[in-house]
Amino acid sequence: MPDKIIDGEAFAKAANAATAAQAAALKAAGRRPHLLAVQVGENPASRLYTNQQGRACASVGIQYQLLNLPESITQDKLLIKIEELNASRKVTGIILQMPLPGHLDARAVQVTIDPNKDVEGMHPQNMGRLFYGGGSIFPCTPMAAVALLRSVLPNMKGLEAVVVGHSEIVGKPIAAILLQSPAESPTVTVCHVATRDLAFHTRRADVLVVATGVSQARWLGYQRRQEAGQKVSPPDLSFLIKADMIKPGATVIDVAINRIPAGLDQAGQPLLDAKGDARMVTVGDVDFQAAKDVAGAITPVPGGVGPVTVAMLLANTVAAAKMI
Repeated sequence: MPDKIIDGEAFAKAANAATAAQAAALKAAGRRPHLLAVQVGENPASRLYTNQQGRACASVGIQYQLLNLPESITQDKLLIKIEELNASRKVTGIILQMPLPGHLDARAVQVTIDPNKDVEGMHPQNMGRLFYGGGSIFPCTPMAAVALLRSVLPNMKGLEAVVVGHSEIVGKPIAAILLQSPAESPTVTVCHVATRDLAFHTRRADVLVVATGVSQARWLGYQRRQEAGQKVSPPDLSFLIKADMIKPGATVIDVAINRIPAGLDQAGQPLLDAKGDARMVTVGDVDFQAAKDVAGAITPVPGGVGPVTVAMLLANTVAAAKMI
């Protein structure tokens, strides 16, 4: 059974070793990669993430800098600051921390970042390179998902691949990456909220990539409606993909990271632990414990796509530094 589990931690470790070697070579040539994160206002969750970014960069020899800007900054002043960073030869990569305060247009700021410094791969020009071929910086999570997939299934020519989820930042780019080879791509089907009979599609998939985060979305939506004083029924927090929806022997990549209650009481409130805190669990979109007995290979959550996404961010940062 263990050989069925795709170990994202081990894959990320190997990828980071390669990135560290490239970063060292760039530093020796006087072009040390320098990632600058732009944080507007204070957000505890973002602060946790930036701390993780800093440690990850340090581990591979990338210089990391956090630029804190006041929450009151105007759109125009923020755009001017981004342009200054674009012009700096010292800064080789830029990442915009989300969420931005409500008065700022996040998309307008994102597209102002120089595409060659856009280490998240979210600029329309980088997305265009993804669809038309060429380029070296692509969205991190899709890169991670496909890298893990290819680590166990390098030849997908003619296979049936089903992507569940069609977001701009995950589902659509994954489909585009899978279709990049003119002659050796799988046949790709993209499913979404309007798909009729999802199981019909997933059961024929040799390759199944799931990226919806549906259970967390349901939980957060339920909380918002409760806080607004609305009377609502408890949400369905069950797995989107059950074992009987998977073709025996299929390769399954679970991209979602859902942070949800371990269970709900009769009042629709999270079950509590011994300390009186909500018992929360981190799960994907796939019922891993049941699915691992059906799938040929499968990623766990956590420990699958997540750590590789960070590795792809570091790889993108080095790739960006090479273009400066």
